[in-house]
Amino acid sequence: MRNKGQLYYLIGPSGGGKDSLINYVRNRLNRNSPIFFAHRYITRAPEAKGENHVALSREEFLQRLEKGFFAMHWHSYGCYYGIGIEIDHWLSKGCQVLVNGSRSYLPKAQQRYPDLKVILIEVSLEVLKHRLEARGRETPDQIQVRLERNNQMNNALVNMPYAVINNDGALDKAGEMLIQHLLRHRR
Repeated sequence: MRNKGQLYYLIGPSGGGKDSLINYVRNRLNRNSPIFFAHRYITRAPEAKGENHVALSREEFLQRLEKGFFAMHWHSYGCYYGIGIEIDHWLSKGCQVLVNGSRSYLPKAQQRYPDLKVILIEVSLEVLKHRLEARGRETPDQIQVRLERNNQMNNALVNMPYAVINNDGALDKAGEMLIQHLLRHRR
């Protein structure tokens, strides 16, 4: 029997650069890397830039949910998000799995995966506001709601153990910190 793998649960605000960091790590690690990247299934159309996700209609998502195809799932900002049950197979084979998670779903994720390691991508409100404006997906009112929610969500994490990576600056600096963290905690 192989060793149980390790689940890394990456969290942070929308616009904080999680997708960019995941892409950076994916491109920097070689094919023999022990890290597997879980795609998210989302009821949002694919974007030219941004997250490499599997786009589903609401009906497709709900059908997959009913059939038990998601290890984790949540609803946020009008979209459904899911992480496929394939991660359970990867973990059973001793793989390290990186998931782009949700701060609000974290307590449920910890119930299902008590040994998961949480990594918080942190950005200042000024940088976050600029990034949200630059991507052009939200109205100014929606951006304000996201900024307020970011403060609330981070306050809820106070008593939980997690690693913090600041992503205010250059992508390669935060990306290298994420790689070091992932490789340092290999089982």
